[in-house]
Amino acid sequence: MAIKRYIADADNTITNAFLEDLSTRATGSSMGASDILEVFTIYGQGSGSAGEGKSTEISRILIKFPVGNISEDRTNSLVPASGSVSFYLKMYNARHSQTTPRDFTLDVAPVNRAWQEGTGLDMNNYADLVHDKPGSNWMSASSTTGWTIPGGDFYTGSWGLTASFDVGNEDVELDVTELVEEWIGGDQLSNYGICLKFTSSQEPYFSSSAIAEDDGIAAAEHENGVLHNLTGSLKSYYTKKFFGRGSEFFYKRPTIEARWDSSTRDDRAQFYYSSSLAPPEENMNTLYLYNYVRGRLRNIPAIEDGNIYVDIYKPSNSSNEPTGTPLTQAVREASDICSGLFPATGGWVSTGIYSCSVGVTGGTTPDTLLLDVWHGGDAGETYFTGTIYPKTLEASHYNPGGRHVTTMTNLRPIYSPRETARFRLHVREKDWSPTIYTKASKNIENTTIDSGSYRIFRITDELEVVPHNTGSDLATFLSFDVTGNYFDLEVALLEKDYAYGIGLAYYNGSIDSWVEQPETFKFRVE
Repeated sequence: MAIKRYIADADNTITNAFLEDLSTRATGSSMGASDILEVFTIYGQGSGSAGEGKSTEISRILIKFPVGNISEDRTNSLVPASGSVSFYLKMYNARHSQTTPRDFTLDVAPVNRAWQEGTGLDMNNYADLVHDKPGSNWMSASSTTGWTIPGGDFYTGSWGLTASFDVGNEDVELDVTELVEEWIGGDQLSNYGICLKFTSSQEPYFSSSAIAEDDGIAAAEHENGVLHNLTGSLKSYYTKKFFGRGSEFFYKRPTIEARWDSSTRDDRAQFYYSSSLAPPEENMNTLYLYNYVRGRLRNIPAIEDGNIYVDIYKPSNSSNEPTGTPLTQAVREASDICSGLFPATGGWVSTGIYSCSVGVTGGTTPDTLLLDVWHGGDAGETYFTGTIYPKTLEASHYNPGGRHVTTMTNLRPIYSPRETARFRLHVREKDWSPTIYTKASKNIENTTIDSGSYRIFRITDELEVVPHNTGSDLATFLSFDVTGNYFDLEVALLEKDYAYGIGLAYYNGSIDSWVEQPETFKFRVE
């Protein structure tokens, strides 16, 4: 499973907007219990000039995520180490009957002070004031602590991120990997969440001689929470709304999504002899060793997360036992493919799983059976001896169409959100045409898809819950081993009591494109 989601554990909208009388500001209000988050700027609504502080209104969003849960999952090897995983901020547009701005940018900046969510709901009349109750507002981070600057204290500079909106109703999907990793490490930033606000040039213009040029002045020196902004906008951006963490819509809540490539590509079932038809890197085959102890994957004690070594042998004539001298292999050395070396050096992948890349030349009369021996190095213990039925690459006189028929061999009608399910595929070529002998005596050969992806969608409205992710993260890539393709899914990603469909896409090299497969596999989460 290569996707995990962490829903926000606190959010709030804070504002200095005018109340209905256009003279009193809502700087004391909190909206932490609302299921909607709102960000806007208004210029020129109140009477008077900008210098009198009556024509600028701003709303900002505060969100905090359970970074401690991400850190714990990393400790438990449920999330990869830094550098092997990407984190994305995901927020979803909430449609409304008011105006929506176009062509704007939101700053996404980490907050540098602890704040309280609050229990206010009123986003129309701003009647839910903090006073001595828990909650943050435009002037205060909590019931006991004020912001240094009205509207929130946050980092700028290198930690600042932006999200752009052309039409205005777009969702947010923003790479926040560096920020999350810093929160986890805690070297420079503590996890106080993020602030979403319009850029300085799009927040309203305001100038007053009563306010110093420096925004580092105390909150009390600002006029009723109005910010000094000489580079601001002379027009309004009203209003952009997102679903909050309290939304009834399961998939619309603010989320940090972790994505990584967890696919296993075990070439044991499609091990090819080295050939002049293929470039050096394509002549390498990746083999895996899975160390199960009483049904659970465990590291080999003498190796743990270190190196393991693999020799390739021909079997003896009388039994499938390694005999003679290991075969000469091509192995990876740094970024190069080197010949004439053995044994090949493999390494640790994850708990109890080790892999190694090897290449073997078949010669004039290639053997139909080889043995891979995994061991601890010179005079080291042998841990496993496997069987390989190698194939030979051949050129073709036609361009295959790449059409397939797929079945899901272990699909159940119902799954629990408490499990991680493994879905196994059986794939054959669509135009497979057996002889009478083959049909009567041989099972259909399982075709391994080298590059495949899955997606999950809700049946009732075709909402795409887990889209194909075939970019740099490869989060939905199919794995394969000696039995064929498969993928793992953490069912907790899906809302309960709905039916879902699984769609598949296979990469077709002949047309250099991904091809959506026609089959849909359905199940329900209860």
